[in-house]
Amino acid sequence: MEKEYDFSNGIRGKFYQKDAQFHLPVYLEPEIEDFVMQLAKRQDVDLTQMVNSLLLKDKALIELADK
Repeated sequence: MEKEYDFSNGIRGKFYQKDAQFHLPVYLEPEIEDFVMQLAKRQDVDLTQMVNSLLLKDKALIELADK
């Protein structure tokens, strides 16, 4: 890195997007990933759909138990 940088020609907020949404990666343990992949193949859906389906079911159970 340089000791000093020249920002005199810079434009503040040039890449800022007010409504930007970030999708952070989620890393599964290998055993869990294999299990969910097999479930997804059996149900003919992709991995993302299967994980979301499982999490929605868990969310419903948690909400029921939290009442």
